Amino acid sequence: MTKVIVICGATATGKSEIALDIAERIDGEIINADSMQLYRGMDIGTAKLAIGERRDIPHHMLDVLAVDQDATVAWFQEEARSHISDIHQRGKSAIIVGGTGLYIKAILDELNFPDTDPEVRKKLEEIGSELGADYLFRMLQEKDPAAAIAIDRANIRRVIRALEVIEITGEPFTAHLPREESSRYPDALQFGLVMEREHLRERIDQRVDRMWDAGLVDEVDRLIESGIRKGTTAQRALGYAQILAMRDGVMTEIDAKEETKRATRQYARRQETWFSRDMRITWIAWHQPRLETILEKINS
Repeated sequence: MTKVIVICGATATGKSEIALDIAERIDGEIINADSMQLYRGMDIGTAKLAIGERRDIPHHMLDVLAVDQDATVAWFQEEARSHISDIHQRGKSAIIVGGTGLYIKAILDELNFPDTDPEVRKKLEEIGSELGADYLFRMLQEKDPAAAIAIDRANIRRVIRALEVIEITGEPFTAHLPREESSRYPDALQFGLVMEREHLRERIDQRVDRMWDAGLVDEVDRLIESGIRKGTTAQRALGYAQILAMRDGVMTEIDAKEETKRATRQYARRQETWFSRDMRITWIAWHQPRLETILEKINS
């Protein structure tokens, strides 16, 4: 029987490896739900599995955008659902894996976002240019605290979009998020990986150190040549934004690495907050036999 299975949780909790193990056991295919792994060339800093590490398991929604392109949630929803349909037609299960909560929710549930309003957007962009991104984010915190938790303050494009929706509709941005009661896949199984805060902090710090050792700075230098500064989204990715700032002379390399660690820990806390609101997720702790626990629930 074909299934939709979600493996979610904060960064550095081991989602990719667990997804591979599950795919091998149930003959599944994997759909990426990490917003930055969509981009070609952003490999080291996003912890993207190399082709040789994917165990010959088909992966979808990886390397589908250039770094000067910007994804939308609606586009991602349509593409990911199309892959699910194709995977099910082949008699296999779809395993969605990633930490971008809004993307996962967009796959599972229905979107109800209004169209854009060029005048409203222009006004917000002018405010951002004049008063700065932090000012826009404080506006969002005041108008919709829940949205401010879900959206990275550095992602100015999404902050502006949330404020635009609030301005157009007179309602909180979160009022237009996908609703669980209208799930596209009501039988989907969601599993969240969680670990103690101190353990996660240690794993994040070690991961950033490994990324630097693996050549993250060189990767960013190559992406500068590929146009990463022209893309609104890609240049704000964790690690990439800090190295770009280093190249601009804003910080030293030591500071860039430490800021990447700090920002990643902060991002992990936001991910935990986002996913904790979805009561459909079964949480799997680090000390549990994670694969066995998930497979038991899948097969029950």
